[in-house]
Amino acid sequence: MLRYIVQRFFQSLLTLFVVVTVVFILMRFMPIEGFFGPNYDKLDPEQQQAILRSMGLLDPLHIQLKNFYLQLLRGDLGTSTIFRPNVPVWEIIAPKIPYSLFLGWASLTLSITIGFTLGVFMARYKSTFLDRLGTLYIVIINAVPSAVYYLFLQLYGKDLLNLPMLFDPDNPKSWILPIISMALGGIAGNAMWMRRYMVDELNKDYIRLARAKGMRNSAIMFKHVMRNAMIPMVHGIPTSILLVMVGSLYIESLYSIPGMGGLLIQAIQRQDTPLVQALVLIFSAFSIFGLFMGDLLMAALDPRIKLGAKEGSR
Repeated sequence: MLRYIVQRFFQSLLTLFVVVTVVFILMRFMPIEGFFGPNYDKLDPEQQQAILRSMGLLDPLHIQLKNFYLQLLRGDLGTSTIFRPNVPVWEIIAPKIPYSLFLGWASLTLSITIGFTLGVFMARYKSTFLDRLGTLYIVIINAVPSAVYYLFLQLYGKDLLNLPMLFDPDNPKSWILPIISMALGGIAGNAMWMRRYMVDELNKDYIRLARAKGMRNSAIMFKHVMRNAMIPMVHGIPTSILLVMVGSLYIESLYSIPGMGGLLIQAIQRQDTPLVQALVLIFSAFSIFGLFMGDLLMAALDPRIKLGAKEGSR
């Protein structure tokens, strides 16, 4: 197990390196306005070249990449050029991290708790009204573009539930709609797969044998079926983390939440290259960490999985 953890840790670092390197290279093919700030139009070509040279942006690409990683190892994420000129990127991002983490983990907890529970009851009461109702919810969430039901919830939740339409850090009631919005897709996905895995388990021979021995349905459901269905579900948790992160990009802008998702959209729109690079690095780190934890949780739940062996690695 320890060997696998170390191996996966270095694989995760390699993946993060590849992602950040690709983003760094792609950003170098963007228009150069993102490196100059609001005074770009006032600079003549000679001045532009002088500034680019002082920033090291005229060096060969591999030299720029080396300098970027040396700077990163010192904990320096660079300086904003447009969003907040000459302000260190970390000073811009740091106050926004708590908002994104709180809302993200709150919605993830909600999607896992409700999604798993709904999936269990849909499988337990298969082909009943509850199962059909849950299936209808899953179909609607997957068929309708997320932006549509985000806006629907924001507009009608304000009136029906008497909740604030925009986020206010000092008003906990204003946190409810964003959290629910980010959780809707995860609830549908978790419920769908939990139901599927449990129904698959219910059709296996060992379940028929348990019933033939007179074991109660409730004991079969929770002692065997649910336990075995949880193993692939746990490995899907990283996907839920990614969905929450993707959803936060739009929802934070929709509800005016001062988090990292909305900041990334603004940074891209304004072509603030150092800020975009830093935010992509943070989002990638969270995503890769989620994948890493998913593997470990799956191994902890299922002793049959030998992650230290060659056949157990991915």
